[in-house]
Amino acid sequence: MEKSYMSMFLLLVAISCVLAKDAGKKDTKETTAKPKLPQTLSRGWGDQLIWTQTYEEALFRAKHSQKPLMIIHHLEDCPHSQALKKVFAEHKDIQKLAEKFILLNLVYETTDKNLAPDGQYVPRVLFIDPSLTVRADITGRYSNRLYAYEPSDISLLYSNMQKALKLLKTEL
Repeated sequence: MEKSYMSMFLLLVAISCVLAKDAGKKDTKETTAKPKLPQTLSRGWGDQLIWTQTYEEALFRAKHSQKPLMIIHHLEDCPHSQALKKVFAEHKDIQKLAEKFILLNLVYETTDKNLAPDGQYVPRVLFIDPSLTVRADITGRYSNRLYAYEPSDISLLYSNMQKALKLLKTEL
């Protein structure tokens, strides 16, 4: 009787090992076919750039590094945000110039009402100087959404980034 129990036990262990190996092979095939990338702070706006995690951290870094802060308000499911993100991430000059900024992209609104001077809409790009002043004078081309940019406005966004850097040097 003990031999039959022992035989059954060994048979179950052997079957379990074989099934476990097969399940492991399936998982590796699926993961090699479609590697899932981890979510980064860039959220696709430029993975090689250094992004801050919170608004408070961004303000701290801007003040102590004496670099301007660029905040991008967007939503993951907004087609306008997605289109601007694609153009922003692919524009080599913008990616290079962005290295001179403290960067933050937000998918939520902050409690600081200074970050929505003309309302809460997306995509919206604001610049803050190291003295922690919102640069309300650096705007996009729309009179009803001053800080909105579309993919066709990428050259304006680039020149506004340059303006934020130039004004920083002349004002301080």
